[in-house]
Amino acid sequence: MPQPVNLDMDVLRSFVAGIELGSFAKAASRLGRSPSAISLQLRKLEDQVGQILVQKQGRGLVLTEAGEMMLGYARRLLELNDAALGALGSPALSGRVRIGLPQDFAETWLPETLGRFARLHPGVRIDAHVDRNATLRARLDEGDLDLALLWDEEGGERGGAVIGTLPMAWIGPRRGVTPGADRPVPLVLFGSPCIFRHAALSALDAAAIPWRISFSSQGLAGLWAAVSAGLGLTVRTAHGLPASLMALDPADSGLPRLPSLSLRLLKDAAESDPAVERLASLLTEVMSLALDGMDHLQKASPH
Repeated sequence: MPQPVNLDMDVLRSFVAGIELGSFAKAASRLGRSPSAISLQLRKLEDQVGQILVQKQGRGLVLTEAGEMMLGYARRLLELNDAALGALGSPALSGRVRIGLPQDFAETWLPETLGRFARLHPGVRIDAHVDRNATLRARLDEGDLDLALLWDEEGGERGGAVIGTLPMAWIGPRRGVTPGADRPVPLVLFGSPCIFRHAALSALDAAAIPWRISFSSQGLAGLWAAVSAGLGLTVRTAHGLPASLMALDPADSGLPRLPSLSLRLLKDAAESDPAVERLASLLTEVMSLALDGMDHLQKASPH
């Protein structure tokens, strides 16, 4: 009877990192290996499964059908591996972690990341608070949060760790409605204080482009609904956009370019707790990979 093949966890980790980052060269840098070592690992994995997993497309690589299947299995195997090590390799964590995040991530990265943390550390209770930047900053200062993921405009925040950077973008309906040159730009924005509102108005004023507030909302869902309905444009990042919306190219729409925003993860300075540190580490890992992947897609886009 033939001996079963055992997949190498390091090889699987390199494969998953390469796909999520959109580049095996980036995976090599992230994992502290040479690009040639990562290429050898990929060939080893293809030899083990007897299938081609990635193929060239233009300047990049894309998954084959077998590669898509392998990616799903690899992620599950790595999660089981990490869960086993987390459960047996260190004392069980307990307690509570209070974390605050912007609304932009409430339905995208947040559920999957917190679900993964809960499976690794079932004894820890997580209280997630989703709100606007200013509110989360105030709650962190008051000691009501242990962790807060905040938008950081031009290095205004101090302390913590910068996880990545996302460019701001003008967001409009996918059907292609753009503002006319002969009338003020209709805007759909949060009320003050708001980093995105400030950036939009400052950019338009600097370009001497007239504007008007056509709709104001305190929730991101309200902004998306108003823009989808054609009430105006808004400014956010391109992360997590509904299918009905799209980021506009400033050159094509006659709008000014916008700055980028950093994402900074801050901790309550009053105390350090192992559960807080572990969740902060996981968030940094997951979101850094996601942001690097988004950066790769944006650079590869026609714009």
